[in-house]
Amino acid sequence: MLIEAAQEAALSNPPELVSEALGVPRSALYSQDAGKSDAQPSPPRATSPRALNLIERESVLDILNSERFLDQAPAAVYATLLDEGVYVCSVPTMYRILRDNREVRERRQRKASQYQRPELLATGPNQVWSWDITKLHGPEKWTYYYLYVIMDVFSRYIVGWMIAPRESAALAEELIAETCLRQSIEGGQLTVHADRGSAMTSKPVALLLADLGVTKTHSRPHVSNDNPYSEAQFKTLKYRPDFPGRFGCIQDSRLFCRPFFVWYNQEHRHSGIAMMTPEDVHLGRTEQIMAIRQRTLTNAYDRNPERFVRKPPVTQTPPKAAWINPPAAAEVPLAKPPEA
Repeated sequence: MLIEAAQEAALSNPPELVSEALGVPRSALYSQDAGKSDAQPSPPRATSPRALNLIERESVLDILNSERFLDQAPAAVYATLLDEGVYVCSVPTMYRILRDNREVRERRQRKASQYQRPELLATGPNQVWSWDITKLHGPEKWTYYYLYVIMDVFSRYIVGWMIAPRESAALAEELIAETCLRQSIEGGQLTVHADRGSAMTSKPVALLLADLGVTKTHSRPHVSNDNPYSEAQFKTLKYRPDFPGRFGCIQDSRLFCRPFFVWYNQEHRHSGIAMMTPEDVHLGRTEQIMAIRQRTLTNAYDRNPERFVRKPPVTQTPPKAAWINPPAAAEVPLAKPPEA
């Protein structure tokens, strides 16, 4: 009765005032059935004769939730089935079935693969290698030569490299096999780390490493920090003052890289290994070099002690270990970050 009186009052008065005075929501003033105690619920809609039956709807739902189509939109499922000569229902009907089963907004999806964070430790040469491939620009646009480089993580020594006109699993297999032979690698001694390029993850390379007794690991997708040593070495190469923007032919690129890697291994003073050369560390000359350096510093101190204010000078010691992704609390001294 109150709402009926309010509706009658709203005909001659502003609805806002009537709603406020009687404490009745404004929407109730416009309801046709408001206040009718005998109002009946609307009858259910009749099912269309064209609608899918229960068995057909369950079949469509099974298709949408199958392993094949679990993470695809109904439109993509519809198109894929049409390409295969199969029609089950329209795209709106697929959405209707999903909505009736409360799967439109929160459909189950295939879980993304979880890639483990690689944690690799090298306490000496030929324990962990890192390898990668980089492009060198050719004489014309969109022409490249591919530089393959294998580096020892502990010593930063380039143990193997080559330049090829293409990226190839077969060429990578050949380079790794020759390098392992040259370094006298034994089964169970070495771990080879790389990113997830096609050549790195290829079956021929995996089978070769298995035959050689070499463990392989890979970086996580889109995580360049998982392969920092190779990335830093490529930066050193391409930031050399004489590095050309383009090479005239593949022979030119090889003529450039051959003396570069001799310099890198034998002359380059690397900050990550106490300013020693990679060859010195790889061949185990560090103790001898440190003794010479310390003797030189001691003689300098003896001649002019006043020039060393705090304490006698001590030569820098190279790290005892090199890590790729060290754990939170490593039990061994950590190597410095790779030098760019």
